[in-house]
Amino acid sequence: MLLATSLVMLMTPGLAFFYGGLVGRKNTLTIMMQSFVSLGWTTVLWVLFGFSLSFSHGTGFMGGILGGSQYLFLNNISSSMLFPGNDQIPMLLFVVYQMMFAVITPALITGAFADRVRFPAYMIFLTGWLLLVYFPFAHMIWGGGILEKWGVLDFAGGIVVHVSAGFAALAAVFYIGRRKIVHKGPHNIPLMALGTALLWFGWYGFNGGSALRIDDITVTAFINTQVAAAFASVTWLLLDVMLKKKPGIVGFMTGAVAGLATITPASGFVSVQAAMIIGVVAALVTYAAVLLKNRRNWDDALDVWGVHGVGGFIGILLLGVFASTAINPHGANGLLHGNPMFFVKELVAVSVLAVYAFLVTYGLLWVIDRVVAVRVSPEEEKMGLDEIEHGERAYID
Repeated sequence: MLLATSLVMLMTPGLAFFYGGLVGRKNTLTIMMQSFVSLGWTTVLWVLFGFSLSFSHGTGFMGGILGGSQYLFLNNISSSMLFPGNDQIPMLLFVVYQMMFAVITPALITGAFADRVRFPAYMIFLTGWLLLVYFPFAHMIWGGGILEKWGVLDFAGGIVVHVSAGFAALAAVFYIGRRKIVHKGPHNIPLMALGTALLWFGWYGFNGGSALRIDDITVTAFINTQVAAAFASVTWLLLDVMLKKKPGIVGFMTGAVAGLATITPASGFVSVQAAMIIGVVAALVTYAAVLLKNRRNWDDALDVWGVHGVGGFIGILLLGVFASTAINPHGANGLLHGNPMFFVKELVAVSVLAVYAFLVTYGLLWVIDRVVAVRVSPEEEKMGLDEIEHGERAYID
């Protein structure tokens, strides 16, 4: 679990490199900073009250949505205290493992509004979004909240991480609007490739570690992670060959991330054969989502909604189809195994929470904009945010 935690931590710098390579030269440090700063600020919020709101027991109606004050400032957690869900690991290890999920989730959103958001506004957004979206989602699905009690499953964050970030990203795209400066494409594809490698590597801790132990379910989640990513990346590559007439490395890497995001909620609940199908479906659906975004001229700069939002959504639905207690006795049987009600529960949960993430994000940005300008001016956008916001440059011309 210490290794898995370290792998998930590595994903946030990996995301910074992934996004950093995709944006223009004048905004490289800005987008990377938005990922890296979450390692610091989200950790602060997590140990002050985030973990408590996510994983302690709440009371009354709100107790099904948010946890209580039991673990504020990590009080009532001793170094020898064991995690109740697995008495083989310390509670503090569970705290820091889940912290890394909280760190990377809001960082995912930043790819949608690349090149045009002020850093002070982002910091307020980061704080508000964790409080209003991430902490409630984590509690409702993983922390003993209303959806967990209803029987909703999400092995490693299809809803909690990818749907929440993806549909928040779509809301940000609609609120903030299109860039004034035409984006010329990735400025450093090798940097993106490095980021992809770190993300892919870290995802073994993301999915495999979510078993919270080493057993057959851990191994299933581990191999399903690789299989879905491989099938999705190859499928995306074939789609590029058919539609663009050339196999592109950016497409291959995007397909891999789409497969990783889609298998995440199902990785510990489905067979390897199901993971193959999930990988192919992930590429087909997310590819179509990106095409739709382009035709509608939505300026989701780095395809956060298409890859993570749609990928996570489809992953939850496919979990509802392929889940099997023969693979994980602590899971459920899905539609193909004679339990249509489980599919309905997954569909309702992911639909409601996707809408919630979209609406709350849109409203949060509107409120922040009343306090401090969210978007930079056209002149500042033209100059580049690295120098305007941070007084630094990634490259010396």
